[in-house]
Amino acid sequence: MTDVRDQVRERYALAATQASTAGCCGGESTASCGGPNAPEIDERFGAGLYAATDTDALPVEAVAASLGCGNPVLVAELREGERVLDLGSGGGIDVLLSARRVGPTGFAHGVDMTDEMLELARANAAKAGATNVAFHRGTIEDLPLPDGSVDVVISNCVVNLSPDKPAVLAEAFRVLVPGGRLGISDVVAEDRLTPEQRAERGSYVGCIAGALSRREYLDGLAAAGFVDATVTFTHDVADGMHGAVVQARRPA
Repeated sequence: MTDVRDQVRERYALAATQASTAGCCGGESTASCGGPNAPEIDERFGAGLYAATDTDALPVEAVAASLGCGNPVLVAELREGERVLDLGSGGGIDVLLSARRVGPTGFAHGVDMTDEMLELARANAAKAGATNVAFHRGTIEDLPLPDGSVDVVISNCVVNLSPDKPAVLAEAFRVLVPGGRLGISDVVAEDRLTPEQRAERGSYVGCIAGALSRREYLDGLAAAGFVDATVTFTHDVADGMHGAVVQARRPA
C-alpha cells in the first residue's frame, strides 16, 4: 500500500513541477513549449475534457496540471451556496470551477497529499482571485474535515489511484451531510475484466490497473452506506476500460 502511494505521490509531484512552468510560451500550455519536461498529450485525460468556456478564465497552470478523466463539476450539478470537497484536488482546477459555481455564499475545499500540488493549487487560487476556497494536506482515505461538513463530494480520476478504496468511500460518506451527494469522474472497468487483465492494460499510476469494475464500484458504494448509486460509462480509455460518471447519495 505504501509503495503504491509513494509512486502516485512521485508522479503527481512531477506533474505539478511541469505545470508550474506552463507560462513559458507566453501563456500557452506546457505541452506546447516542447523540451524534455513537456508532458505527453493524451486526449483520454486532462484539460481537453472541459469546455473552453470553463477553463478560459482559469490560470494556465491550473489547466496544465489537469490529469482527470472527466468534469466532475458538471457531474455534481453544483448549486449556489453549497459546500464542496474535491478528493485529490491536484492543481486546483475542479476546486476553482466549483468555487465559481457555488458563488460567494458557498465554499470549495480540496484535499491532496502532494506538497507540490498543494503549493501550485494555492498559487492558482491566488491568481484566480478565489476567496471561497481552501486546500488541505491529507489523504483521501483519512480526510482532514469533520463529519457532515460538506454538501457535495467530487473527484476526478483519483479514487482508482487509492490502495484502499473502501476507506475512500467511507470517508466520503462521513464528511457528507445527510442527503448530501457524491458526483465523481473515474476510470471504471467492465465487469468481465479480472484485476490481472486490468493491470495488463496500463499502470496503476496511469489510472488503469487500480480501477474498480462497475459491479465492484456499486457494491463498494452500498457497503459505505450510499443509495441511488449509478456508474455510467462516458468514453473508452483502454480495451474494456472507460471514463465513467459515478453518482450516489447519502440518505437524508
